[in-house]
Amino acid sequence: MAIKVLRPVLLAAAAVLVLSTGLAVGADTTADDAYAAGSPVPAAEIPAAPGKTVSPVGALFANGSHFCSASVVHSGTGDVVLTAAHCVRNGMSFAPGYHDGVAPVGMWTVTGTTVAEGWTSSADPDLDFAFLTVRQPGNPASLESLTGANTLGVNRGFDHRITLTGYPDTTDSPVVCDGTTTRSDTYQMRVACPGFPDGTSGGPWVTGGEVIGVIGGYQLGGDTPDVSYSAYFDDDIAKLYATATG
Repeated sequence: MAIKVLRPVLLAAAAVLVLSTGLAVGADTTADDAYAAGSPVPAAEIPAAPGKTVSPVGALFANGSHFCSASVVHSGTGDVVLTAAHCVRNGMSFAPGYHDGVAPVGMWTVTGTTVAEGWTSSADPDLDFAFLTVRQPGNPASLESLTGANTLGVNRGFDHRITLTGYPDTTDSPVVCDGTTTRSDTYQMRVACPGFPDGTSGGPWVTGGEVIGVIGGYQLGGDTPDVSYSAYFDDDIAKLYATATG
């Protein structure tokens, strides 16, 4: 079965900030394995933030092709993007609101990455999240001022109704699904949403204007396109966010 992204991760040590968390891989739980499949949503219905015309969700590019998904997360500087740690590599750029081959506010160059030390040292799936800093040469505006942003939701529990968005690497438009999350492991969540294959890694799990997960974690986001996973957002991502925005 396919995983969410198959390409190798390349990390430039000089570009990566790390934070020691000491978090161990979660043990199995006895949570109920039953969960209902989510409902696909037409891509045209992807909402922009209030007062904005471009979605904060977009595609990550490298070497001319998009390979992962990401989204703008609120910050004081307005230049922070959230994705999965296994998506991080050299030479990335971000296209918010990307659709049908069009980047409505252009490409934004990734100038810095922040991942957890536990991911860098051992690819801990419970730490499969990353913050990116972006800029657009010659543009004095912040990215968030153009797209809006979701706020980071931390320690929100495991059961939510979410909107999941991602960019399959074989298409130029996003897939969207409304689904219900459940607990999969001590530090993992899952959601049954059909049609989230390679390229959708890093796609945000959004509820009530907060992003509470990204496609990643177990099996780099899942071993089937119809069930996606996320590392649970707890104090570890809060500390990482503080490092990225400090």
